[in-house]
Parts: sequence; structure tokens; C-alpha cells
Amino acid sequence: MGLAEIFLIGVGLSADAFAAAVCKGLAMKRLSVKNMLLIALFFGGFQALMPTIGYFLGIRFESLIVSVDHWIAFGLLSFIGGKMISDVIFHKDGCDDTPDNSDCLRPSELICLAAATSVDALAVGISFAFLGADILRCSAVIGLTTFVLSAIGVFAGYRFGGKFRRQAYIAGGIILILIGAKILAEHLK
Repeated sequence: MGLAEIFLIGVGLSADAFAAAVCKGLAMKRLSVKNMLLIALFFGGFQALMPTIGYFLGIRFESLIVSVDHWIAFGLLSFIGGKMISDVIFHKDGCDDTPDNSDCLRPSELICLAAATSVDALAVGISFAFLGADILRCSAVIGLTTFVLSAIGVFAGYRFGGKFRRQAYIAGGIILILIGAKILAEHLK
């Protein structure tokens, strides 16, 4: 498998992570390079880890994983998106509004988002096992691609969301729910 093919797979797999990163950027009151890189690291790290796990699980557990991965992603994304919308409706950001803490990130939320947006990468890892691909090379390219696109997504979301923070946060929640629904619909066909 060539580098260009792996890169294109990485771009395809990172689409959901990019959208989730845009949502995180929309919610930021102040852009912090540290937080932008942290979000990108979570998404890129999970996108690199999941194909590796999938590769080692291989064909032995394929039917079990493929049968529930879309439900897991749908549930996690819907929960997080619903919570974002609920927080705006009930005037809770979940973070202190003081300037020193205006870009609060919850590790548990980042883990859920990163896991939910990388479930498809697990299935790709299983297919890499069938192909006999170099999993370290594939995972590194996919992870790096997702890292870069997620950092861009946070920046883009922040730029758009500054003036319309509440509306953008609701839109971000709706987008996450729609991503989950899209994943579910694609797998239920």
C-alpha cells in the first residue's frame, strides 16, 4: 500500500474528527495554541491507535466489532452533542467564565469525542490485517493527517464562533448528533 493511498485513507477517516474539532473551536472564547494542539493530539492519537488495535484484533473478532461500532459512535456523539445543546439552553458552559479559565477542556469529553470519531479506524485496521499492510506506517500517517486536520479544524471553528458563540455551540452539538446519525445510517444500509 502506497503512501498516497494511506494518506487518502487518513483524510477520509479524519473527516469526523475534523468536524468535532471545529465544534471544539466554536466553543472557545480564546484560542490557545496549547489547547488547539491538545485537541489535535487526542484526535490524531486515537486515529493512530484504533487501526493498530483493529489490526491486532484481526479477522478473529471482525463480526463482533463491525456489528456494534456504529452504535457506539452514534451513542457517544449524540450524548456529547446533546450535552452541548443542553448546556447552552440552561446557560451552563461547564467551564468557569473567568478569563483565566475561558478555554477549559474536559479530558473525559475529549476521550469520548476522539473515541467516537475513530471507531471507523478500528474497522480499517482490521482490513489492514487482511492486506498485510505495514500497520506502524499506516497508523503513523493516519494519526499525523488527523492531527493536522484537527488543529486546522479548531482554528477554523474558533474564527467562526467568536461572534456567535451560543449559536455556534448549538450548531456544533447538532453537527455532532448528525455525524453520529450519519455513521449509524451508513452501517444500517
